[in-house]
Amino acid sequence: MTTIEAHAKTLLLPWPFTGREEELALVRRSLTAGRPGIVVTGPAGCGRSRLAAEAVRGTDCARVTPAPETRGTPFAAFAHLLPESVTLHRAVRVLSGVRLLLVDDAHLLDDASAALLHQLAVQGRTRLLVVVTDGVPAPDAVTRLWTGELLPRLALEPLPDDDTDPLLAAAAGRPPEPLTANRLRRLCRGDLRLLRDLLGALRDEGRLTRVPDTDAWAWRGPVPPTPTLRERTAAVLARTCPEEREALDRLAFAEPLPLPAGTLDLRALERLEADGLIDVADDGTTVRLAHPLHGPVLRAAAGRLRARRLAGLRGPLTDALDTEAAALLHGIAHADVRTVRTPVGEWLAAEGEPVPPGYAAVRARFARLRGELREAAAWAREGLAAAGEDTACRRELGLAVAQSGEPAPGVTASPKPLTEDDAYDAVRLGAPEHALGLLPPDGVFARHARALARADGPALDRVAEELAERGFLLFAAEAHAQAVSVHRDPTAARTARTRAAALARRCQGARTPALSGLALGELTARQRQIVTLAAAGLSNRQIAEHLTLSVRTVGNHLYSAYTRLGTADRTTLPWLVELPDTASA
Repeated sequence: MTTIEAHAKTLLLPWPFTGREEELALVRRSLTAGRPGIVVTGPAGCGRSRLAAEAVRGTDCARVTPAPETRGTPFAAFAHLLPESVTLHRAVRVLSGVRLLLVDDAHLLDDASAALLHQLAVQGRTRLLVVVTDGVPAPDAVTRLWTGELLPRLALEPLPDDDTDPLLAAAAGRPPEPLTANRLRRLCRGDLRLLRDLLGALRDEGRLTRVPDTDAWAWRGPVPPTPTLRERTAAVLARTCPEEREALDRLAFAEPLPLPAGTLDLRALERLEADGLIDVADDGTTVRLAHPLHGPVLRAAAGRLRARRLAGLRGPLTDALDTEAAALLHGIAHADVRTVRTPVGEWLAAEGEPVPPGYAAVRARFARLRGELREAAAWAREGLAAAGEDTACRRELGLAVAQSGEPAPGVTASPKPLTEDDAYDAVRLGAPEHALGLLPPDGVFARHARALARADGPALDRVAEELAERGFLLFAAEAHAQAVSVHRDPTAARTARTRAAALARRCQGARTPALSGLALGELTARQRQIVTLAAAGLSNRQIAEHLTLSVRTVGNHLYSAYTRLGTADRTTLPWLVELPDTASA
């Protein structure tokens, strides 16, 4: 590979490429012979540059990376590729011999370099891969690359949360515990550059600690003031108006604040809202900071005396925690566990402050009902750490561990007699007749019980869709799984199986009776054997060596199994079959 570059970007951590396989394939197709190339745009830190680097890996490529300080110098970005004192016409002729040109951060090009890039696109002899950041000014010659339809445009979205897991694990060689992962995701909002920066600082400062009795690591305490963090929060730190800064600092120490805001200047709040620095609730009753990064940065910038004064203005945390717990319990009581904002509890956990066990148990139960089993276990552990021993937290921890199928030393779910609160468990275990008289007759859980008792596959699918809409992803996966065995239409059964697997995949490795062994019954003995090994993570070659088969034979069996299972995604297999090492969980 021949790569010519002026300002190479370096990675601060071992950083795997993840979550952009489809986009990578699209970019590579755009760079094949006979095609003009492509423009990749996206917000800062979304992985545009890494995608481009992967796309040209193994190819002969010239690379251009402009720097902000050279925007006033003609052809500065291309200086390493061009002779001195070159004209635009001459520059186009020189670069016409380059078959593939990667221009990173093209929004930083000087006008002459932007014109050169545009002319190369017009000429069409050089395949171009152009990377541009959204939301920042760019030369007209650059934006005309896609608005003038010279090159196709790929607009990247922030990397989804699930796809950041390998990046989080790369920080310490093992995954973070759920509350730490959620905190990092809230702070970074898909900004991979900021995520890498924070993880590097936490690792270098020795602030990644191992969670007892697990292989996970945790982070508690303040946010380190990294260079990228200061860059991302420059807009809020630059506010010099005293009334605006007082409002921002008050929010940093005590958000959300009620409106009208008493001593706060309403005109200052209006200006902050217009600039996107604060958010006002839809009902106009409260105001909070617009980005979760702003609070930690403002708190770090406050002096000790100012911080003491502002912290004193915050109301009792017990009242705020009671309000959050009441909102969670209201959702549970009304069979609706869609996301509820709980900033105070999250702040306590993030800062390493004790979390009251009563609140922790409610958080754990809410998370468990949503199918967030690892998060449920983490909240239960927070409550146990604060109280030493709490019956509700211990029970929630046992239930979360049992449903996840992950063995944990000394953690069990204490058995208890069937009550109205637990009647739905009988439905999930396939015994609806024991629950029908205990469940509210008009509720979704009772409809689930009746559909299962009648062996009504379509009704079970409808219940599953309603459960998913209400936030009960694990219960929805189980209802779809139960529908598989009672559907008379094979196509409907395959659809239900695929939906069950897709929902179970979002439930953090849940393994419950309804999900275990979901699909093996429809496969041949050899297919079951191969699919089980594939679900355990073995490659086709490893399976072939294990079973003394050819790789092609393994691939053919898998293809046939995928057809019967109604899926082509290898990653769904662990939720479609019962793995030997978790079958007893």
